[in-house]
Amino acid sequence: MNNKKRTIASIIVFIIFLAIVYLAYNSLSDSFNQSNDVQPPLGEISSQEGSENKAADFTVIDNKGNEIRLSDNFGKPIVLNFWASWCPPCREEMPYFDEVYADVKKDVVFMMVDLVDGRRETQEKGQNFINDNGFDLPIYFDIEQIAAAIYGISSIPTTIFINKDGEVVLAYQGPMDKESLIIGIDLIK
Repeated sequence: MNNKKRTIASIIVFIIFLAIVYLAYNSLSDSFNQSNDVQPPLGEISSQEGSENKAADFTVIDNKGNEIRLSDNFGKPIVLNFWASWCPPCREEMPYFDEVYADVKKDVVFMMVDLVDGRRETQEKGQNFINDNGFDLPIYFDIEQIAAAIYGISSIPTTIFINKDGEVVLAYQGPMDKESLIIGIDLIK
């Protein structure tokens, strides 16, 4: 009879333990989901068309070490893309960017900003990726990741569409296909 009571007590303790774990999990899940509501989920387009949302300026360097400011390109529509060569979705979308760039480069500025951290991504790795794939895109390097911080980049790839007046019109997190890229460009032309 003593063993039977121990078994029943053990089962009750185990059920209480499972209930506590279940409640804790639900509570943490709700907190996590609420904190993630601030940013659009991966792949969601968020539009700010019609607002006067001036694009924040920053400076990056080109492959020759020259400083380039985002504002140097105001006056033309800008496709601003944050990426890294180690990022599979970034690698996946790069051919689409290169193809569309070839078609619109006279009318639209592309700023492909490689997020260089000095460890996982270096300027050399980024440039080698572009060269090895024969891409013609203009590549810039965010050596200190200041541009990424200014735009609150939390995942890559992220693409921001800026109109000729220097206003952010559209932001897209996640890899873009050719059609989505063209739609974004049509909104800023």
